[in-house]
Amino acid sequence: MILYGASMSPFVRKTMAYLAEKGLEADFVPEGPGSANPDFHAASPFGKIPALRDGEFAISDSTAIITYLEAKYPEPSLIPASPESRARTVWYEEFADTILVGKLVVIFANRVFLPRFMGKEGDLAAAAKAETEDLPRMLDYLEGIIPKSGFLVDDRLTLADLAVASPFVNMDHAGIELDWASHPKTTAYINAILARPSFAPIVAREKAFLAR
Repeated sequence: MILYGASMSPFVRKTMAYLAEKGLEADFVPEGPGSANPDFHAASPFGKIPALRDGEFAISDSTAIITYLEAKYPEPSLIPASPESRARTVWYEEFADTILVGKLVVIFANRVFLPRFMGKEGDLAAAAKAETEDLPRMLDYLEGIIPKSGFLVDDRLTLADLAVASPFVNMDHAGIELDWASHPKTTAYINAILARPSFAPIVAREKAFLAR
């Protein structure tokens, strides 16, 4: 298998962690929307990352990739089978991919990506608004729903946890630290998921890259 993308993307990072938790191996090829690599565009016609090639089959978008892999490699299960648990897992992934990433990307893009990689001045006012107005509401939501087990669904690791934790790496890269005092459950939860062997090496490589 070949996985195309850039791990700074929460969607790519989530997919890489998913592969690791499943015990699946894939050759990682760094690519982005501006790539001219024909093999990448054959897997992702619109330049969307991540993209996957598995033999003759190719697909892009993290949710589509994970849906394919979960069907092909059902064990260990990271998407529960019961209707209720599967629905909750899908919801948490959607919450992460659209609501959470939608707000955190504003912070990361304006504080890190634009000035560091594009040589452009970021909109710091927009980043500050997302941090002070949007982020607290999402943290409050998580603080209220994280179970004592430390896993969002069925008291075990699922795709829900990988999806929700991944965007917080970008938040950390942007210099925002979770507050133990105001959100203790969320802080402990995110730290625990990101400390797993599936995430920790990816995060360490990203931090080392940004530190250069």
